Amino acid sequence: MDVAHLLGPCVSSPVLSPSPRPISRLPGLRIQRRRAPFRATRRLNQCLACGADTLVARSEGSSQALRGEKAAEPGDLKSWLHRHGLPPCKVVLKERPSHDGKHRPIHYVAASENLQAGDVAFLVPNSLVVTLDRVLGNETIAELLTTNKLSELACLALYLMYEKKQGKKSFWYPFIRELDRQRGRGQLAVESPLLWSESELAYLDGSHTRAEVLGREEGIKREYNELDTVWFMAGSLFKQYPFDIPTEAFPYEIFKQAFVAVQSCVVHLQNVSLARRFALVPLGPPLLAYKSNCKAMLTAVEDAVQLVVDRPYKAGEPIVVWCGPQPNSRLLLNYGFVDEDNPYDRIVIEASLNTEDPQYQEKRMVAQRNGKLAVQVFHVYVGREKEAISEMLPYLRLGYISDTSEMNSVISSQGPTCPLSPCMERAVLEQLVAYFEARLAAYPTTLSEDEAMLADCNLNPKKRVAVQLVKLEKKILHACLHAIFDFTDQLPDNTISPCPAPFAPHLKF
Repeated sequence: MDVAHLLGPCVSSPVLSPSPRPISRLPGLRIQRRRAPFRATRRLNQCLACGADTLVARSEGSSQALRGEKAAEPGDLKSWLHRHGLPPCKVVLKERPSHDGKHRPIHYVAASENLQAGDVAFLVPNSLVVTLDRVLGNETIAELLTTNKLSELACLALYLMYEKKQGKKSFWYPFIRELDRQRGRGQLAVESPLLWSESELAYLDGSHTRAEVLGREEGIKREYNELDTVWFMAGSLFKQYPFDIPTEAFPYEIFKQAFVAVQSCVVHLQNVSLARRFALVPLGPPLLAYKSNCKAMLTAVEDAVQLVVDRPYKAGEPIVVWCGPQPNSRLLLNYGFVDEDNPYDRIVIEASLNTEDPQYQEKRMVAQRNGKLAVQVFHVYVGREKEAISEMLPYLRLGYISDTSEMNSVISSQGPTCPLSPCMERAVLEQLVAYFEARLAAYPTTLSEDEAMLADCNLNPKKRVAVQLVKLEKKILHACLHAIFDFTDQLPDNTISPCPAPFAPHLKF
């Protein structure tokens, strides 16, 4: 579905100045509540029913052909940027086919000429960058909103939803049209799992990422319920928009789609004010591909945001930027892709001391003395699994101490808890083995079955990224088991049975 259809003929709006302008320019806080009349509200709901407000287009198929409209060329966004102040740059917009024939091709930023490391690929002036201080016209209000109950992403999504209602009269129309075209998809043409169906979320069965998706969605719902805060804290917000308050103007599903679209392309700028730290940069993501082993970043420089490449490119090659130290679960959740070469990939293990243990307080004190908490989260990074197990062992040993004299010895000693006996060490290692084997058993497929599915070039794109994710998680879990077996082989006597542990630490599944 193209943007002209999404915007729809049923939306009316005043003629706005063709220049970027803030939602509000309040000198201070102003409270007002102005509801649209019943007739206008009913008419607005009719518009919403025809899908006029989502920033993430639904399956468009051949709708643009049916409407007899010409598809937007890849250069349209770049031409608009140049008309409004983008200096000459060394990039071009190209396109690659979508995995789904119902969707239009994906646009991406490529080098327009041969580039060397250190070259400035492009420089976007701040007048073409969407940040909260520009949106709200008041940095104080922007900071107040985002330190209260609303995130920057929610405010930016709300702003773009209202701007979209203006249609071609909005200064940001070409940029919003490009976001619609991308549909919240990364360069692998896959949406965030936040937009997957229940059956598609089943691809993540066994992975803790599925719980992360549900948790993030609950957070978005809380954001949605707080949207009307903007109405009260920025009283002139809606003077330029002839629509109702946010939660009446936009159903939750539309807000969620807009939120995910913004999430997929927002840039976290460094060394700027709080109201400018999250920015929407034309030519930035999702037109730029993310790569975990890349060091190029979009950076704020004086009155612009620029990209300096970190590697040579030949003309026509897609340009990549660093996505920050994010694990693959976060990359999938935020951007819809998984990086097989991600050095920051990790799994999380939560361990906690047994609160029913009579020596709980003493053990908590020893744990805190060594920089650990009563409920401790351990990050197991890919390639550093043995190091992570070594960090966990002293913490787990605490739970196996029951003798008072042993506990006193541990309290009086310095540093982490050392092995106290072979049987205790075996008990700790066997608890870890049981934990990792249980996590592996929770997946509906084995590692070899995952490899076989990924060899199928016709595999559904969403299932492909999900299988990539769980395959990499399983590799980390298997590496943890191998590390534990190495520790077990170092025990002086393999015939010793593990010690009983009535108050063993709990490992959250």
